[in-house]
Amino acid sequence: MMFYFLRLPRFLLLLLAPLFIIGSCTPARKIMKAPLREEGAEYLISKLKEKELKFDWFSAKFSADYSNRGNKNSFSGQIRIRKDSLIWISLTPMLGIEAMRLMISQDSVKMINRLNNTYFTGDYEYVNRFLNTNIDFDLLQAFLLGNDLQFYEDGTFRASIDNGEYKLATGERGKLKKFVHNSQENPKILIQNIWLDPVTFRITHADVKEIRSDNVKLESTYSAFESLDDQLFPGKMTYTIWADNTIKVKADFSRMTLNNPLQFPFKIPASYQPVR
Repeated sequence: MMFYFLRLPRFLLLLLAPLFIIGSCTPARKIMKAPLREEGAEYLISKLKEKELKFDWFSAKFSADYSNRGNKNSFSGQIRIRKDSLIWISLTPMLGIEAMRLMISQDSVKMINRLNNTYFTGDYEYVNRFLNTNIDFDLLQAFLLGNDLQFYEDGTFRASIDNGEYKLATGERGKLKKFVHNSQENPKILIQNIWLDPVTFRITHADVKEIRSDNVKLESTYSAFESLDDQLFPGKMTYTIWADNTIKVKADFSRMTLNNPLQFPFKIPASYQPVR
């Protein structure tokens, strides 16, 4: 189920049930929520899958604030996704002229940097070695949309109630760590914590790390959910990468659309030089 965002050479940085107060002529009164009912992990996972965003095509505009090592930047952009196939991102500083464009597929990462007339093409192995992490397409797609991971569901999960929300946490962590430690291969096993809204069963908060990378963790929060073709999509997202240096990206989404076939233009000008 539900890594990443680690400091991609600046190019991917883009890459509670509420408490209601009723007012009247009498003093305001708080509406108290009934205690949550205990639910098992299997039930919560099934509700999570039922309520997550379902799509073939997705597009949106966004504005984002980025901070890293005391440096802060703001930018806007567009994102287009063809499910399980392509992620296309265009980044624009506040001047309104595109600065970078990315094309991310299941097996490659490409970038055009219009600020210095350069481009990058590589695979995940190169990017992960550069970033000291282990990203893949599924991890990125899930965290960008506030969905659950699709290809890491072999483990067991524990269900609990935490601060008024349901929580799913990877179970048998000791066994998993022992398995990874003794394995002759290099299995990619994630440890996850996922918090679900008790009414909508949408993910409101998640963190994940790979067992082999205890010093690196991605944390995300999702809020301001909006109706999108009778589904709920988080209009606000925050990503925090806990590593050697902390990176935070706050993004506000707008003009979201689903299932309109999209174009993914990406052409490297002949005069641009490759990034080595």
